[in-house]
Amino acid sequence: MATSHMGAGLGLRSYEGLALRPTSALPRPSNGGRPFSVPFRRILTVRAATAVAPKFSTCKPLGDRVLLKMKKAEEKTEGGILLPSTVQNKPQSGEVVAVGDGKTVGDTKLQLSVQPGAKVVYSKYAGTEIEFHGVNHLIVKEDDIVGILETDDVKDLKPLYDRVLIKVAEAEERTAGGVLLTQSAKEKPSIGTVVAVGPGALDEEGNRNPMPVAPGNTVLYSKYAGTDFKGGDGSEYMALRMSDVLAVLS
Repeated sequence: MATSHMGAGLGLRSYEGLALRPTSALPRPSNGGRPFSVPFRRILTVRAATAVAPKFSTCKPLGDRVLLKMKKAEEKTEGGILLPSTVQNKPQSGEVVAVGDGKTVGDTKLQLSVQPGAKVVYSKYAGTEIEFHGVNHLIVKEDDIVGILETDDVKDLKPLYDRVLIKVAEAEERTAGGVLLTQSAKEKPSIGTVVAVGPGALDEEGNRNPMPVAPGNTVLYSKYAGTDFKGGDGSEYMALRMSDVLAVLS
């Protein structure tokens, strides 16, 4: 992503709210103590998509990279409330526009698992955003793609590589002593049921490592791992790597 810095060299009169006076210009406390220690200036970091000039008609990803057309952010809630741009959720799904030629693992040349036209879900902070022909796109590595969406519901997600799709268990409504918990006090569960698994990670020779879990298994996973989604029925789902699954429960 393109990153620009606004600081002392851009005419601070337009950014007076971002600049602080030097320490020497600050008044001393009434008790005659030492002056306050305050930085002289701050830097505002703005992240934006890299705009591709209209003279370029195509964008061909290289290697194992994939060009995605990003889904637009939701502008309204389900209840019809208009959301300001600052609180609109950044989309994590898009459509594959173009793919690279693949990658070589060991002596094996591997084609990518996704093809143009596929609807996919990708990791939240992955890739480089570009504006191409006036539309926001994202260039990501194939490994940053969580899975392929075969329908509009995340429960039908087809995970890639060593990723696992889990339906999260519902949070406990009461403590062990029977005390009713408020919504904010409910602990986020780290137990769920496996819904789907990927084909497995690749070893150094390009062969797939078998996945040690299967759909229907109840598993314990790392508390802050993965990417969470909400299904069409309101259920919570989690997509994470096999390395973040800690145990199978039975």
